[in-house]
Amino acid sequence: MELPKPQHSIAALIDKAHEERAAADPERFREHLGASLLGHPCARWLWLSFRWAVAPEFPGRILRVFRRGQNEEEQIVSDLRAIGIDIRETGDRQRRVVLGPHLGGSVDGIIHSGVPEAPTKKHIAEFKTHSAKSFDKLEKEGVRKAHPQHWVQMQCYMHGTHLPGGDRIDRALYLAVCKDDDRLYTERVEYDKQAAEKAIKRGQDIVAADCPPPRISEDASWWQCKMCQAHDLCHGSRLTLEINCRTCAHSTPLNDGQWRCERHAADGIPVEYQRTGCESHALHPDLVPWQMAKPVDEWTPVFVINGKKVANGEADAHIFSSREIVANPDACDPEDEELRGLREGMEGRVVG
Repeated sequence: MELPKPQHSIAALIDKAHEERAAADPERFREHLGASLLGHPCARWLWLSFRWAVAPEFPGRILRVFRRGQNEEEQIVSDLRAIGIDIRETGDRQRRVVLGPHLGGSVDGIIHSGVPEAPTKKHIAEFKTHSAKSFDKLEKEGVRKAHPQHWVQMQCYMHGTHLPGGDRIDRALYLAVCKDDDRLYTERVEYDKQAAEKAIKRGQDIVAADCPPPRISEDASWWQCKMCQAHDLCHGSRLTLEINCRTCAHSTPLNDGQWRCERHAADGIPVEYQRTGCESHALHPDLVPWQMAKPVDEWTPVFVINGKKVANGEADAHIFSSREIVANPDACDPEDEELRGLREGMEGRVVG
């Protein structure tokens, strides 16, 4: 007798569980622009990421790959200690590095001594896992050429990590693991002050920008664009699907690392509140595909959608909320008398 065929693939169910968990995670958006991203080639993607305009979405398999990389760190630390390397501030005790307002990251570890080539020298520790193809490229070319984003990340960490007396840790140990066959690659990286300052200045400019920087390419089929999670927002619909304080036209990042809401004249918006925003949310004009018309007032922009002027702000009979517009822009018709009646008499709202 044959066993009945499974109705659902176990692998598919596991992946789905990971995807659901990631989608429900309130911290799926980073509070800051991470040092691990500052070497990314596209400044516009960094701006959209910092503004929480595109939700990070990955299939379950990729989420499991990320988990493997995180789990690998504990094993790497154990192996380093086994050969006499004194590494500290790992795991849940990682050192936080602040690179300026809204910029920072966490170092995988601080090596105090024991690196064979420089036994008494302190190092930043950076751990990565790679596919066989990526690992082969790393072995052939070195980290700076093969994975420049990793190299920039280490430069920023060295720049921002200080020793007693104010000196910087000016060396990093890059340790990579090949996930296919467990090969190891190590490389000592020297601090490059100019490169670090350039990357940090770039990040600061992106954070402070009111409008998104230029695209890396105007060609939607460009390979870096095709692989980007912001492809549709950048080259397609150009409409964000995310409603939060950072996609709101009234919010501004401040030089002290906080956010200000002009609509409510409030500084220091708590990050928990930023994630959901308020009913006065008005879509940032660079995150929608429509032209703007004369606003109702300073807090209520008007977008021309399908040839009709749609007011955006705190919803009432004549004004459509951001959530309504994002859910179904075509249905947000201010000239529809039946819709206006439902909104005015029954406080009805447009849904997807």
